[in-house]
Amino acid sequence: MTGLERFSRPSSRYTEASLVKKLEELGIGRPSTYAPTISTIMKRNYVEKREKEGIKRIYQILTLDNKDVIKQETASEITGAEKNKLSPTDLGLVVTDFLKLHFEKVMDFNFTAKIEGELDEIAAGKLKWSDMLASFYEPFHTTIEHTLETAERAKGERELGFDAVTGKKVIARMGRYGPMVQIGHQDEEEKPRFAKLKASQSIETISFEEALELFKLPKDLGVYKGEDLIVNNGRFGPYVKFGDKFISLPKGLDPMRVEIEDAIELVKEKEAADAPIYEYDGLPVQKGKGRFGPFIKWNNMFINVNKKYDWDNLSDTDIVTLIEEKIQKEIDKVIHHWEAEGIKVEKARWGRHNIVKGKTKIELPKTVDVSGFTLEEVQAIIEKNAPKKKTAKKKATTKKK
Repeated sequence: MTGLERFSRPSSRYTEASLVKKLEELGIGRPSTYAPTISTIMKRNYVEKREKEGIKRIYQILTLDNKDVIKQETASEITGAEKNKLSPTDLGLVVTDFLKLHFEKVMDFNFTAKIEGELDEIAAGKLKWSDMLASFYEPFHTTIEHTLETAERAKGERELGFDAVTGKKVIARMGRYGPMVQIGHQDEEEKPRFAKLKASQSIETISFEEALELFKLPKDLGVYKGEDLIVNNGRFGPYVKFGDKFISLPKGLDPMRVEIEDAIELVKEKEAADAPIYEYDGLPVQKGKGRFGPFIKWNNMFINVNKKYDWDNLSDTDIVTLIEEKIQKEIDKVIHHWEAEGIKVEKARWGRHNIVKGKTKIELPKTVDVSGFTLEEVQAIIEKNAPKKKTAKKKATTKKK
C-alpha cells in the first residue's frame, strides 16, 4: 500500500479563452464585446498577462510492504507554473475592492446578466427603453453622488509591521504612481519614506523583510569621471543616475545586485548610443530608437526615420535631407505665430488646426476658418478653455458618541 503526500491547489487563473467561456456561462456580454472588454481591462492596467516559473516542492511517499515494514522516501514536483495567464494587478485589486464596497448591486454578476436580458427585450419591442434607463440610472446616479461625498480614496493599505530603527509603521499601499511601501504616515510631523515595489512584487504578498529591503535604495555605487553613480527605483522602473543622466536598467536586472562595474558599463553604452553621428548647422545630430521607431535628434527636434532609409547606414546626405524636410514641414505647418506671446496656430491632422501655447494645445473643429484669426481672438479661446481651479472640499467632522 502506498501513501502519497498531496497539497491543495488554487483554481487556475483565466486565459483569454477561458475568461470568454466564463462570461458566456454567466450571460455577460456578447461575442462582439468580449475582445474589447479584455483589451480595456489590460489597457487600464487592471489585469496583465504573466508568465510565472514554477517552484520545486518536496513531497513524501510512504510504502507499506507485505512484511509490515513502512518505507519513507521523498520526491519533488514543479508547482505554480503559469503561462500567458491573466493576473490582476495591485491597481485592479484595489479598484475591484472599492467597487464591491460601494457598488455591490452593479458588481453582481446577476445584475449584469439581467441588464443584457432587458436590452434584448428592448430590441424585440417588449420593453420601453426610457423605462429601463430610468429604473437603472436614477438609483445608480444617487449611489455615485453619495460615494463622491463620503468615500475616501482607495489605497488598498496593508500593514506589514514596525520599523526597528524609527518605530514607525511599515505599510504597503497603492500610490499615485503605482504600488509602494512606506515607513511612517502623512499625518506625522516627519515626512514618511517611500519605496516603489518591484515588478514581480505585489501589495497582497510582499513580506515585511522584502519591504525593508526596498529601502536600501537609492544606493551610492561610487564615483566615475568625477560624477556620482547612484542606482535607484523610479516611476518608470529601476535606473542608474550619472550626473544629470538617467539610464534605465535592462529588463530583469535587479537594482539591488547592480555594482559599480555594471553601472559603468551601462554609462559607456549610453554614451556610445548618444554620441553625435553628424553635425548640421553647428549642432550635433544623434540617433536612437523610441516608442514610435527609429529617429534622429537635432536642435531638440525628433525626426522619424522611415523605412526608405537604411537606418544602420545613414549617409550624410540622408541626414541633411531628413533635417531640411522636417524644418520645411514645421514652417509650412504654422499659420500664425505671435512670438512675444508664445502663441501659435498650427495645422493638425484631418484638416483641423491647433492653438498652441507652451504645453497647452487646443484642437479646433474642422469647420473653423483660422486664416483671419487675430491675437485677441486666439487669447479669448485659450482663456475659455483654461482648466478651472478646483477648490478642495472640507470633510464634515463626525461627532464622537
